[in-house]
Amino acid sequence: MRYIMGIDPGSRSGGIAFITTGGSHHVAFSMKKMTEKDISELIVNWSSQVMVCYIEKVGVMPKQSVIAARTFMIHYGFLRGCVSTAGIKWNTVIPYKWQKNLSCLTKGDKNVSKAKAQQLFPKIEITHDIADALLIAEYGRRQEAANSFYLDI
Repeated sequence: MRYIMGIDPGSRSGGIAFITTGGSHHVAFSMKKMTEKDISELIVNWSSQVMVCYIEKVGVMPKQSVIAARTFMIHYGFLRGCVSTAGIKWNTVIPYKWQKNLSCLTKGDKNVSKAKAQQLFPKIEITHDIADALLIAEYGRRQEAANSFYLDI
């Protein structure tokens, strides 16, 4: 099977999700308790099955401390490096774009994206850590389906 990977890059509340190109199978992992080694191994272990990765392109928040902003941007760069090193093609997507496409504009309320993820993926126990990653992967899956023809094998 070929997968689309979605990454919500939050270092303490982010996740990584994988959805088959046909949408029939999906799995997600919280990065909350993962080390950098765990994250890089996860990405490398899935790399042969991943067609493309969509990473949320986010910046620092206006009221975020300098240390928190620095930590977040280092983690964001680390994730992009892991995906690149694993040889996976990747795209970035801004939150507004994937949220609008999936009809779940959050306006900062994470419960909106959690509810949408639960609706789309009822067999998974959705947490705030994995909700956005699943939705980003689903956005990527839809983009890839619209731009090309492939079989879910």
